[in-house]
Amino acid sequence: MKKIFILIFTFSINLSYSKEIQVNLLELYKELHANPELSYQEYETSKKLASLLESIGYQVTRNVGGNGVVALLENGDGNTVMFRADMDGLPVEEKTGASYASKNRVKNLEGEEVFTMHACGHDVHMTVLIGVAEYLYKNKDTWQGKLLLVLEPAEEVSGGARNMIKDGLFTKFPRPDFNLAFHVSASLQAGKVGYLPGWAMANVDSVDITVKGLGGHGAYPHTTKDPIVIAANIVTQLQTIVSRQIAPTDPAVVTVGSIHGGTKHNVIPNEVKLQLTLRSYTDEVRNQTLSSIERIVRGSAISAGLTEEYFPVIEIKDEYTPAVFNNPSLVEEVQRSFVNTLGDDKVIQVSPVMGGEDFGMFGRVEPIIPTALFWLGAVNNEVYEKAKRDDLTLPSLHSDLFLPDADPAINTGVEAMSNAIVDLFANKI
Repeated sequence: MKKIFILIFTFSINLSYSKEIQVNLLELYKELHANPELSYQEYETSKKLASLLESIGYQVTRNVGGNGVVALLENGDGNTVMFRADMDGLPVEEKTGASYASKNRVKNLEGEEVFTMHACGHDVHMTVLIGVAEYLYKNKDTWQGKLLLVLEPAEEVSGGARNMIKDGLFTKFPRPDFNLAFHVSASLQAGKVGYLPGWAMANVDSVDITVKGLGGHGAYPHTTKDPIVIAANIVTQLQTIVSRQIAPTDPAVVTVGSIHGGTKHNVIPNEVKLQLTLRSYTDEVRNQTLSSIERIVRGSAISAGLTEEYFPVIEIKDEYTPAVFNNPSLVEEVQRSFVNTLGDDKVIQVSPVMGGEDFGMFGRVEPIIPTALFWLGAVNNEVYEKAKRDDLTLPSLHSDLFLPDADPAINTGVEAMSNAIVDLFANKI
């Protein structure tokens, strides 16, 4: 088994354009990291960042789709470019040992007290956005167009993008010609950026299945319809969806992450509950997977001799995250800008992943807006090389040990994205 390790560093921001940036980005990052707020509860984070953007000189609208913030800078004729960062943390207890580690305990929406942590790099995303905001404001003489900065709440639960769109993000404000975002990478060295055209991140669906039966005494199973056996059959049959029903060239995942049923050794229960996560890229594969689940679940109930009133209940949770499709032409344009800014050796083509990101929703609104998400390296170079040399596993996103190498990550993010946005203001794709 590979070992997981982490190394803590002392960081210092030393931006090549530090004369242009008055906000202390390192202190902002540390403050955001130490004070994460859960999805739908980003009250203080939203207030602080909105006030910062107002102080820089942006026209700021608060409470868009909940705690969302939209900052607009109109600077003559040209394209409208949107740059998004997400704000919410996760219910994770931080164990990085950093001096600015989160120690926050808060109540979630269910009233349970939980720890919170920025385990997905949203603190870096927000800090980069503020750096980009100030740099582009102070360099307005180098570009013309409209800059739309979006701070999204509730990304981790796939609610923020949907709510901001419903609240008029693309009707109350100038409609973007291009949508851009960074996401930190837990496998790419800080100082580098990753790009890829086409499918970048997956459709994500959460599905609950309640398997019904007729319970009774464990000594007399012939008098029951055992939902545990039915559920076991369903779990087994679900494995055939990807292996035997989806084309091998179409990526898909069907994972049963939770199964609960029964109370005692000798009692056959009346029901068993399953929780699934589904991943895909195309809408066709997503729909095929969902219909296959419905057919398998129904067939298992019929084969067990259950009548229709005892058929399993399938609930597709209202947490759908659409796949992120990176517009190839936009990626090519931004990748070229990144190379001009950072150098060819710092711009890496990466592979698609099956993780979810509701940034994809911004690229699904008709008429379609060219959209692209890029990866921002966050792993210290020494740590990266040691992991590669010693066959060690780096902490992943959502890990309680994940801690970005903030200095080069933020520096790279602000410089690369600022220049890419300036290039897009004048270019048509």
